[in-house]
Amino acid sequence: GTRIIYDRKFLMECRNSPVAKTPPSHLPDIPGVTSPSVEELKLENHHVQNCEEKVSAAGEEEQFDMDI
Repeated sequence: GTRIIYDRKFLMECRNSPVAKTPPSHLPDIPGVTSPSVEELKLENHHVQNCEEKVSAAGEEEQFDMDI
């Protein structure tokens, strides 16, 4: 078979393309599948806030808790 190989520069340029930033127009709107549900948005926002708090306190606590 023939392989198509893309270099990093080309892929990084594709990342900024307007086509890459918009979902396909023919997809149905299914909350939680093709679009985030309200609950997922709330959880994601809460997760981001928790991650920011953990980063600020990273020097004080261990990174992982282990139960032995």
